[in-house]
Amino acid sequence: MGYKEVYATWQADPEAFWMEAAEAIDWDKKPSKALFEKGNNLYEWFADAKCNTCYNAVDRHVEAGRGEQTAIIYDSPITHTKREISYVELRNRVANLAGALRAKGIEKGDRVIIYMPMVPEALEAMLACARLGAVHSVVFGGFAANELAVRIDDAKPKAIIAASCGLEPGRVVHYKPLLDGAIELAKHKPDFTVILQREQEVAELVEGRDYNWHGFQYGVEPAECVPVEGNHPAYILYTSGTTGAPKGVIRHTAGQLVALNWTMKNIYNVDPGDVFWAASDVGWVVGHSYICYAPLIHGNTTIVFEGKPVGTPDAGTFWRVISEHNVKSFFTAPTAFRAVKREDPAGDFVKKYDLSCLEQVYLAGERADPDTIIWAQNQLGVPVVDHWWQTETGFAIAANPLGIEELPTKLGSPTVPMPGFEVTILDDAGHPVEAGTLGAIAIKLPLPPGTLPNLWNAEDRFQKSYLSTFPGYYETGDAGMMDEDGYVYIMARTDDVINVAGHRLSTGGMEEVLAGHPDVAECAVIGVADQLKGQSPVGFLCLNAGCTKAHEDIVKEVVKLVREKIGPVAAFKLSVVVDRLPKTRSGKILRGTMVSIADGTEWKMPATIDDPVILDEITEALQTLGYAK
Repeated sequence: MGYKEVYATWQADPEAFWMEAAEAIDWDKKPSKALFEKGNNLYEWFADAKCNTCYNAVDRHVEAGRGEQTAIIYDSPITHTKREISYVELRNRVANLAGALRAKGIEKGDRVIIYMPMVPEALEAMLACARLGAVHSVVFGGFAANELAVRIDDAKPKAIIAASCGLEPGRVVHYKPLLDGAIELAKHKPDFTVILQREQEVAELVEGRDYNWHGFQYGVEPAECVPVEGNHPAYILYTSGTTGAPKGVIRHTAGQLVALNWTMKNIYNVDPGDVFWAASDVGWVVGHSYICYAPLIHGNTTIVFEGKPVGTPDAGTFWRVISEHNVKSFFTAPTAFRAVKREDPAGDFVKKYDLSCLEQVYLAGERADPDTIIWAQNQLGVPVVDHWWQTETGFAIAANPLGIEELPTKLGSPTVPMPGFEVTILDDAGHPVEAGTLGAIAIKLPLPPGTLPNLWNAEDRFQKSYLSTFPGYYETGDAGMMDEDGYVYIMARTDDVINVAGHRLSTGGMEEVLAGHPDVAECAVIGVADQLKGQSPVGFLCLNAGCTKAHEDIVKEVVKLVREKIGPVAAFKLSVVVDRLPKTRSGKILRGTMVSIADGTEWKMPATIDDPVILDEITEALQTLGYAK
């Protein structure tokens, strides 16, 4: 069956489609049906089933005779370490850790915060929680103490599992002082913490509260998998809310198992035993879905990479890892490829490695500009798939499903909706718009299995954030359009659609034009307040390494390009060259913060920012244009 037939099969009978996908999961008690309607636009999947995530991700592969297969490859160019952990070794390690947690009182339904760098122990901690039916909440390692404290007070964990430190190129990030500070700030206090001591920095432990990762596992009875209900929360993942308070996205156990397992073959085109690599971090949704859970549930080998796309040691790191570990499918953020392309525009590093194992590449996290996709396709000679999803959905809303059928690519589009997602473009009044018209992207309810059923202890906020604007739909917060072939185009966050003299314009469309300039490595466009026109676009340009052309010439050229490609209606006249753009650690550009700086409105330092110093540079650049007074 091709994509159209598969999508039509889902549309005709969603219940049968997902019940069939559920056959691939090992159940303690099979679901009686797929969808459970709770009323008030709330839904749950496979709610009456009984299952265990850790059993499906680890134990069942061992019992099926595949225990010697490598489950996790750890590759850290920062510490010059490489090691492999087989499925049988992973099972033993996770069962021991779970046994030690159980001995300290952790049981089904308890929350555990995990605050760790990119080491295999982070995955082991997640799986150990899942083994006991405890609900984990991974907080990005090195997150500021006050942000961690807010999450401690919301999740109320019985325990926190952390590492002594994290490692960035050239510096050690001291986790333990941040953790101590967070516990001090938080009203809720955990019963105990477990600290993985790394040799780069050994932390001081608080007597009676902090336990050493290895020491506290000594002599414990390994834990078995605890079956949980299908609608038992597997985890809470906090995503920054616009109001400042983080939103706790929850994921139900059974829906996640079924959906993630389905995606591995159908979207990512890998078979059990193949090596799959998502170059992300466990602190993000990509790390939950595609470093930890999906590859292991499906019986793949997953890679835990502690390094950066450039600088550890060079722009060839990705290619080395792919070549060395025989990676078949690779998933990263467009921003990572832009960094590599900026350092190595001609692809000299690509040529140094045998990449014949690599069959496809996936990009997500920010809009993938056509220029980056073309560069990657030319360098790698394999399909480069832009796909679109959100923390809330847990897997791709729209993609090119290579495991079903390779569809023709359209640059600028993450291709077509996946089964489970009925994507609709709506105007402000909630009416569907014609093909090719910019509008708000919404998804008809119910959302598929594996997506968020609610927010942690915040149903009112869930309704308000996602369900109230367009009754009967989930509001994605993204703006875009669909063409007559059903291809989806994500143009901007709804907040990034700017109104220039009555014309609604997408900053994403302008960024696409700027990125097409041969000297531009990366760019961002924001809408700043304009007394005459409402808003005016301002462009920020980062140039390729080795570019010698005068900045004012490049600015003139991009202004001309926007005029040619989008038209005078864009009123695009101002652009400035900067060394780098402010980003979150997952690679999202902090456009909202840049707008606040430009408009001189109040803003607070984003917790997820990669390097706060950049905002000073952006402020100076805006001042040269007459903004940020």
